[in-house]
Amino acid sequence: MIYLDTHIVVWLYTGQVEKFTEQAKNLINENNLYISSIVRLELQYLFEIQKITTKEDDILVNLSNQIGLKICDKNFNSIIGKALDFSWTRDPFDHLIVANAALNNDILVTKDQNILEHYKKAVW
Repeated sequence: MIYLDTHIVVWLYTGQVEKFTEQAKNLINENNLYISSIVRLELQYLFEIQKITTKEDDILVNLSNQIGLKICDKNFNSIIGKALDFSWTRDPFDHLIVANAALNNDILVTKDQNILEHYKKAVW
C-alpha cells in the first residue's frame, strides 16, 4: 500500500511523470495506490485559489479509472491522534497526510523536503 502526497496526484493527473524519480515511478507502477481523504480537501482548496484548474472530483475519478487510485477509509479520529505526535510542521494538510500513512507505517511518495526529513517511510 502506497500513499501519494497531493502534488504527486496533480502531476499524475496532468501527465507530468518526468518530474518523478525512478524510485517514485517504480513504487507507483508496482503497488496499490491510496490517498488520504485530506488530499481531496487540499485539491479543492488548490482549485479554489486557482493553483489548479480542475476540481478534485474530476481529478480523482480520472485517476481512479486510469490507475486504480483509492481514497483511504481509515478512521479519521485515529489519523488525528497520530497527527498530534508531529511537531515538525504547521501545515495541517501535511500533518494529516503523513499521519494517514504513518498509522500503518506505510510508504508516502512525496517530493516535500520537510516530510522527507521527518517521516522515515517518505520516499522520493
